[in-house]
Amino acid sequence: MKIVKIIAGILLVALVLIQFIPVNYNQNDTVPQTDFMVVHKVPEAIQKKIQVSCYDCHSNNTQYPWYNRVQPVAWFLEDHIKEGKAELNFNEWDSLSSRRKTSKLRSIIKQIESGEMPLNSYTLIHRDAKFSKEETEEIINWVTQLKDSL
Repeated sequence: MKIVKIIAGILLVALVLIQFIPVNYNQNDTVPQTDFMVVHKVPEAIQKKIQVSCYDCHSNNTQYPWYNRVQPVAWFLEDHIKEGKAELNFNEWDSLSSRRKTSKLRSIIKQIESGEMPLNSYTLIHRDAKFSKEETEEIINWVTQLKDSL
């Protein structure tokens, strides 16, 4: 029983100490001219939905929840955001080649159609990020038109 208390004490001290390890937050107040929304005339309803559902992980400006101040949660979120931005960063959209844009748009369509995006782990907490059936159809139709026009 004594060993369990020692281990619990060590874990508690470690949990408190890791709170002081800083995290590089993904926040930027400016919207670059290469941003997807700046480059394309996105209908307002689609623009709002994409920003709510996609931009936290796929842009240079994440709106962090309160629990991001707690380690190891902050590390998990930062790693997740880094992976999302590596796959697609809407803020750097216009720096992609036409071929790459078409590929990304195909991927967006496929992932929304299959329900892969937005992630279930994200929509579990961010209910407003979920796409309704109508929103899914509207976004897919618009992205398809955009893809075909490139």
